[in-house]
Amino acid sequence: MLELGKVVATKGAIGAFDDSGENPVTYITRHAKGDWGDLQTADKEANEYAVANGLRVLSVYFLPPTNVKIYIITEWDRSVTTVLLPDEY
Repeated sequence: MLELGKVVATKGAIGAFDDSGENPVTYITRHAKGDWGDLQTADKEANEYAVANGLRVLSVYFLPPTNVKIYIITEWDRSVTTVLLPDEY
């Protein structure tokens, strides 16, 4: 399981989860377990490499029913994981 460090979320991401009725813990858990969400195969492979080599890890999810895209990023040193919208990156 991926070490997450401190987990934080932007106001935009919190609003997106509120609007969708989805639980952010579900998506954070998926990220921690290596379910990178809606990434292309090459990006998923890059995440596997990143986990093994201490690099930054990115997951992308679309929240039903709103279809809002969410990023979850764990920094290379595993000190912090941020939940945010793409335009907040």
